[in-house]
Amino acid sequence: MEWTLLIEQVINGIQFGILLFLLAAGLTLTFGIMDLVNLAHGSMYMLGAFIGATIYLWTGSFIAAILLGVPIVAGIGILTEITTLKSLYQRHHLDQVLATFGLILFFNELVQIVWPLDGLTVPFPSYLTSTVTLFFGIEYSVYRLMIIIAGVVVAIGMWLLVSKTRLGMLIRAGASDRQMIDALGTNIRLLFTLVFGIGTALSALAGILMVPILGANSGMGEQIIIVAFVVIVIGGIGSIRGSFVAALITGLIDTLGRSFLDVLLSLFINVNAAEAAAPAISSMLIYIFMACILFFKPTGMFGK
Repeated sequence: MEWTLLIEQVINGIQFGILLFLLAAGLTLTFGIMDLVNLAHGSMYMLGAFIGATIYLWTGSFIAAILLGVPIVAGIGILTEITTLKSLYQRHHLDQVLATFGLILFFNELVQIVWPLDGLTVPFPSYLTSTVTLFFGIEYSVYRLMIIIAGVVVAIGMWLLVSKTRLGMLIRAGASDRQMIDALGTNIRLLFTLVFGIGTALSALAGILMVPILGANSGMGEQIIIVAFVVIVIGGIGSIRGSFVAALITGLIDTLGRSFLDVLLSLFINVNAAEAAAPAISSMLIYIFMACILFFKPTGMFGK
């Protein structure tokens, strides 16, 4: 029984890591490549959850929620970039932090005006409510497995985009020397707008995929964006591969820590003290891990 519980929590950690990757991949594009500190990236995740939930409730189709919700939120992100963020690229990071923090407040108020104050909840798609039997007889949610598969597909797609296409070549060149590719005739402004739209679309996809599990609530973006920043710092700023590996490790550390740290501590201290200390320590584990990575490799695991 203990081994099956451990394996189940490992899979849960992978699923949480995949969610973090969808967020961190977009954040890597905007922060690592465009050098834009965008605290409002989590707001796009929140908008994805709300807009996806609304489309799902209207149409009854979760596929429609993804196919319509992702481009709608990507369009909102592009509009935000054109009207607000484009003027911040040459500004100090502190200016970017203040401006994008203002966007967080704006989008939080917006969703409270448009949607119910207590948020939205949606059911799981009827065709994904069942469980599947994995190894050792473990029964696991088909929906959570779908999230893992979707994340892996997106990761492969991002790798192909960045490594094997002309657009990816321009993105990598822009990250290395934006002045040079601008001088060579590439419209760097248009390129950055497109990159921002891709990052926003990934964040929206994460929000839509998680809304049947967590629901849509105002402020939900702030709860996840800090962890997403931790992921890109661990993996290496600007590295898609680093974001994927770091997201999986972070998801496993967080999930296993919350599940089993009290049991581990009880081997050394009394049970009551272990149960009291475990929640606080488990919430610190990913930050301790980040500090250790930065101590030995300040650029992150795959940073340059």
